[in-house]
Parts: sequence; structure tokens; C-alpha cells
Amino acid sequence: MDGLLSRLRNLDAYPKVNEDFYSRTLSGGIITLASSVVMLLLFVSELRLYLHAVTETTLRVDTSRGEQLRINFDVTFPALQCSIISLDAMDISGQEHLDVKHDIFKQRIDAHGKVIATRQDAVGGMKMEKPLQHHGGRLEHNETYCGSCYGAQESDDQCCNSCEDVREAYRKKGWGVSNPDLLDQCKREGFLQAIKDEEGEGCNIYGFIEVNKVAGNFHFAPGKSFQQSNVHVHDLLPFQKDSFNVSHKINKLSFGEYFPGVVNPLDRMHRAQWVQHSSYGMYQYFIKVVPTVYTDINDHIILSNQFSVTEHFRSSESGRIQALPGVFFFYDLSPVKVTFTEQHVSFLHFLTNVCAIVGGVFTVSGIIDSFVYHGQRAIKKKMEIGKFN
Repeated sequence: MDGLLSRLRNLDAYPKVNEDFYSRTLSGGIITLASSVVMLLLFVSELRLYLHAVTETTLRVDTSRGEQLRINFDVTFPALQCSIISLDAMDISGQEHLDVKHDIFKQRIDAHGKVIATRQDAVGGMKMEKPLQHHGGRLEHNETYCGSCYGAQESDDQCCNSCEDVREAYRKKGWGVSNPDLLDQCKREGFLQAIKDEEGEGCNIYGFIEVNKVAGNFHFAPGKSFQQSNVHVHDLLPFQKDSFNVSHKINKLSFGEYFPGVVNPLDRMHRAQWVQHSSYGMYQYFIKVVPTVYTDINDHIILSNQFSVTEHFRSSESGRIQALPGVFFFYDLSPVKVTFTEQHVSFLHFLTNVCAIVGGVFTVSGIIDSFVYHGQRAIKKKMEIGKFN
């Protein structure tokens, strides 16, 4: 038994030195204090990393199919009335959303940017007295109102009871409304007068749209849109204006839900404020959308997107309209998906780092102390024999 204990004693890698042989110095005390402070700071830093989640980023091919893409926006037009602006969206699959009104809100603003009124964009008309019927006569008592569509009806029993109904029927036919005052509904509702009353006002339009998760575009432009000879056009004649100032400021634009750390390059805090100097202009934003999955520490998954953008402006030349006035966003989807995953550092990893901190600082401080101690002894010895000047 004694032989076994003796062998174990010989394996001791930490031989003890009698305290009588210790030599404590002032430089050693200073180095010990400094190394203790360094160890404490590094330990606190490592402890914070251990207590807080870290985010791991991975890239993979996006194999999702058949999903919807939600586009959130908040755009201010300081010189374009709310009654003029319309929103359209279309994609490469051929699906179109023309004159989108659902989940879209408009705020009339004055020249100083203050809100005048807020309303949800929706189809509706004013109450009319003895309006024109679809058969050509006037509405009489005990008769159900069914307004004329002026030849744009899709069936004999279709009714256009408001100016908006007539314009919508014209849009579906691919017709333009040259003079709204020639339409009984628009005249009685004061369509042109309402536009004149809003002269000098601006509009803040915000909300969201959901589109297919394929490449496409959405745009804000004056007038109702329709297809004419397979070309997307906007009917600008009813407004009887020679120019449209589509200067704008993008307060918010995002694709999908918010997640921690996301940076949307067109938000208010960055750029995207344009001032138009010509009578007509088309603002174009070319966007590359990157699908993103964010998983927090509680395994809550957020499906969202990031994007990058480039900008371009097309103006009129020599008085000719070269482009439809409006703000266009052309987006395309990246085939690569970014995945962010929050996770805690393992305890073993934390313990390993703490041991490395303690051991590393202790070793380095020992080397420094040894260098200082032997340097002091060498200098002192030379001074004693008179060789140090």
C-alpha cells in the first residue's frame, strides 16, 4: 500500500515549495493585481456571452413553393391627391390585382404634412336624387334604382349605381373616361369638384398586399388601370391635368414580418425621398428579395424576407410622355434562403473558455513576473560589483 501511495506521490505535477523559500516582491504584487483585474474582466465578458443568446447564420437553397408574399408599405405623396392615386400589383404568373382597395388606407395631408382626414380605400357612392336609370329614364317613386353603365355593362341586368361603378365597368372593357361630367353618376357625386377641392393636398397611403411568391411588381400611379391590346395603361383623362407630381417619401417598405436585426434599406431612417423636377416621371425601384427564417431562443419561427434595392428615374423628353407617371417597385426572389437561429452557448464551452482565461492569464503573468524579477536581480548584482553605470 505504501508503495502505491509513493508512486502516486511521484506523479504530482505540482510540487510544493516550503514557504520559507518564498520571495515576495512589489513588482510581483502589482502584476498579480493587474492579472486578477484582467481575469475578472474576461470572466464577466464570457459570462455575458453565456447568459445571452448568440445568432447563428446559415445559407441554404429555398425549396418552398406555393407561398404568399406579404408586402407592407407606407408612402407619402406630398403633391398628389388621395382621390387620384391607385395601387396595382401583378406578377410573372399572369395574376393581376388592379386598383387594390382591401387593407389599404389613405390619409389626406395638407401642404405642411398634417393629416386632414383618414379613410379606408373602398368603393362607394353618394346618395343621388332621381338619378339616370339603365333604361334611360329617371328614377321614379316605387322604382328600384339601377344606374346606367353607358354601354359598358357585361349583362343586361348589371347596374352602375355610382361613379366608381361606371369607371370600374369602363376599366373592365378597356375604355377610358374622357369627361366624368358626361356621366350622370359622376356629375351628381361631384367627381371633378372633389378633385379640385383636394388641389394642393398630398396623400399618405399605407397598408399591405399579399401576392404570389414569384417575381412581379406593384406600383402607385394616378388613374384607374386597365388592359388595352395586352398593354397595361392608366386612364388619366378624367382628371383633366397636364402633369402629375409623384414626388414621394417612403416611410416604410418591408416584405413579411419584422424580426430582430432586420434592416430595410428604404425605411425613413435611410433614404428614399425623391423630388420631381419635370412634369412627368417614373420612379423605379429594382428589389432583390431574400427569403429569411428567424428562429428565436424559444423555437418561435418567423418567416420573413430581407431585400436590397437599386433606384432609377425616367423623365419626359421634349414634352413627350415617355413613361407612365408613378412609383414602381419591381421585385425578384433570390433562390437562396438565409436562416438565423438563436441559441445558448453550452456550459462545457463556457467552462472551457473560463479555464482558458484563468490559465492563460496566470501563465502570461508568471512569465512577465519572472522576466521582471530576474531583470531586477541582474541589475542589482551589477550595481553591487560596480559594473552598472
